[in-house]
Amino acid sequence: MPVYEYRCKDHGIFYELATISDSDKPCQCPNCAALAPRIIRIAPAILDMPKEKRHAYATNEKARHEPVFSTADRRNKDKEHSSGCGCSTPHKKSNLMYTAQGDKMFPSMRPWMISH
Repeated sequence: MPVYEYRCKDHGIFYELATISDSDKPCQCPNCAALAPRIIRIAPAILDMPKEKRHAYATNEKARHEPVFSTADRRNKDKEHSSGCGCSTPHKKSNLMYTAQGDKMFPSMRPWMISH
């Protein structure tokens, strides 16, 4: 079970074990038995971070498993990667392989990093 932080009005912050399903419910203060809400603390470094850097971290976190769009979508929407950019030239060596089921396979590459 995870440990959550709660704040009592009179006695300050305390820690309690709770199930994930009970994580949003208040907990009794061990000193006065009053119900105390759960709090979530944010590190000051995150609050003081420049907006652009915070946006970059958020974008990287969202894309850690897969991209928002595919390479084909990117070539249709991105002027830098239009059909004449050289990315899709036939003489370019590709590591792309196909499995027996017809699925794409990228040996020694991350499957979500299809383009350059």
